[in-house]
Amino acid sequence: MKNITQTEWNELISADDNNVILDVRTPSEWSEGVIENAVLINIMEPQAFMESIEKLDKSKNYYIYCRSGGRSGQACQVMDSIGFGITYNLMGGMMEWTGETYQVN
Repeated sequence: MKNITQTEWNELISADDNNVILDVRTPSEWSEGVIENAVLINIMEPQAFMESIEKLDKSKNYYIYCRSGGRSGQACQVMDSIGFGITYNLMGGMMEWTGETYQVN
């Protein structure tokens, strides 16, 4: 896991064709707006979270965020512990995000 700033996030993602963006917030937080192309996997439901991440391609590079950076850091640690190669945690999460967000239905 590497903690990265929003600037680093944008630079890395724009140069990374092997990226997957994970939003580990709750569905109600998700409905407030998301980063483009994000996939929701709610870490607050541990069993469903584990089942979902176990289905993911471990060869991809995972960019993970939450509301403030705490839960996404935990998600990175869990993913690292089960063999994911590269995980990035967005420091400050959506609370500090100044980029575009998208509404989802």
